[in-house]
Amino acid sequence: MASPDGSPPAAVPTISVIAKELGVSRSTVSRAFTRPDLLKPETVEKVLAKAQTLGYVPNKVARALSTGQNGVIALIVPDIANPFFPPLIRAAQVDADRQDFCVLLGDSAENPAQESRLITRFTPQVDGLVLAASRLDDAALAEHARRRPVVLINRDVPGMPRVLTDSHTGFMQAIAHLAELGHEHLAYVGGPPGAWSDHQRRRGIAAARTDHGMTLTTFQAEPATYDGGKATVEAILASGATAVLAYDDVVAHGVLAGLTEHGVRVPEDMSVVGCDDVFAATTYPPLTTISLRCAEAGEIAVSVLLDLVAGRSVGDVRHSLDSHLIVRATTGPVPRA
Repeated sequence: MASPDGSPPAAVPTISVIAKELGVSRSTVSRAFTRPDLLKPETVEKVLAKAQTLGYVPNKVARALSTGQNGVIALIVPDIANPFFPPLIRAAQVDADRQDFCVLLGDSAENPAQESRLITRFTPQVDGLVLAASRLDDAALAEHARRRPVVLINRDVPGMPRVLTDSHTGFMQAIAHLAELGHEHLAYVGGPPGAWSDHQRRRGIAAARTDHGMTLTTFQAEPATYDGGKATVEAILASGATAVLAYDDVVAHGVLAGLTEHGVRVPEDMSVVGCDDVFAATTYPPLTTISLRCAEAGEIAVSVLLDLVAGRSVGDVRHSLDSHLIVRATTGPVPRA
């Protein structure tokens, strides 16, 4: 069909056209889009620049047929409403897009059965999966990893690539901080039972409070939400604790609200420490918390997964990202009797 001015229609740009323009082979052009790591950076740059000039758009269906890849990965989180995950999700999407992959997002709602269903549904459509804070047992994870490459975030399973935001160090710093302020009786409001992250927090607290000769009383936020944290306040006050460490900033926010309702001043009457540092600076008072590198975890996990998808061996990868305490306005000296 001729164009409105009667001239022949412009040819649709193809890999062959780009190759002819640059004087390179079709395979070189194809690799610039599918396996740029096999080419010199300057070659990739020339191919991409010429493709942009000609208006070439890679055909993902053709790529799937030639490489066996869909150009899609999946990311499954246990609770998309938890503020810890949006920065992680965004970083994962940015890194995937940089390598011309799309991301399917799933929310398992803290339910192992739902998580397994999502993985099963996604598997035929994706080249690999990132599972954040998975609630599945080790055997189930290994079974899914036999079908598609899997990278874990905040699950430490030997033999499987994993990225860990290790809160252990941060909680040890938090307890040292509270000990310096004179606190002797602590409360910990825990997260989802069986969660790797909760185990790390409990381990750090147990080791540090023993070192400082402090008493610890533990409570369970059921569920590990704002309302769950708020519901623990009466029991915390009855325990005689003078400082509270919460599983995350969401639970800590609930604790702060519950303390306010009971007329307890923070930090004059009770000190509170959260974890994640996703919105801690915007609470009132601004929350003392443990900062975790959640965005970096998402970026690294996608990078490792795409190495696996490309057939590169990564070995028994275990990235551990340290945490640290950020002191704000919710911790203060132990109140006088």
